[in-house]
Amino acid sequence: MDIRLQEFQRLLDIMDKLRLECPWDMKQTNESLRHLTIEETYELADAILDKDSDSIMHELGDLMLHIVFYAKIGSESKSFDISNVLYHINEKLIRRHPHIFSDIKVSDEEDVKANWEKIKMTEGRKSVLEGVPQSLPAMVKAYRMQEKVKGVGFEWENINQVWDKVKEEMEEFEAEISAGLLNERAEEEFGDLLFALINYARYAKINPEDALERTNKKFITRFTIIEEEAKKMGRELTDMSLQEMDAIWEEAKKR
Repeated sequence: MDIRLQEFQRLLDIMDKLRLECPWDMKQTNESLRHLTIEETYELADAILDKDSDSIMHELGDLMLHIVFYAKIGSESKSFDISNVLYHINEKLIRRHPHIFSDIKVSDEEDVKANWEKIKMTEGRKSVLEGVPQSLPAMVKAYRMQEKVKGVGFEWENINQVWDKVKEEMEEFEAEISAGLLNERAEEEFGDLLFALINYARYAKINPEDALERTNKKFITRFTIIEEEAKKMGRELTDMSLQEMDAIWEEAKKR
């Protein structure tokens, strides 16, 4: 037997046994697993940003366990089982890749994405945006919505137009701030500005979520150095001036 199939079968057998004999596994439901699955997904995302292949491998295993777990719960209620899960994803991949499994011709990646969205609309969806989960983080949701509508041609002609939109939204936000209107209107304009910046990042082939998370990690590293240096000096951060902390920050940047 193919080693891949052998290990997958072993996981299925282990899951069956855990569901019958482990007090914790026996109690789990789709709802109780949900937050754990989200946590595992973010752990995988961290490993990917860190370019840690070993961690990516282990986090993928954790996610695979969750997929098998949900499928096991589904089989117990006779709703579906793992074979149904695999059958439907296989059929979807074949259906949405007619340039591979049929005689449709494509010229590049953009053609593939456009076809993907068109095929989705033939599968019963009423809106191009229907497939964007409502519970996605706002930045990720904005990026995905922009990708979706691009697939049907709702797109600026060039990146310069997108940057003009960013500047326009910045001016509108500044106008609200200058007027001293730190209210819902200012919040709305700030949201418009963020949406435009995310769109510009997409045109520049930058994933804004990844970019911001890398900046977060950089900030954590540098601020931790400030804390360490303050400790070496026997100082509390609350007793240090901004100028003192900023001097250490600049040194941290050089490192």
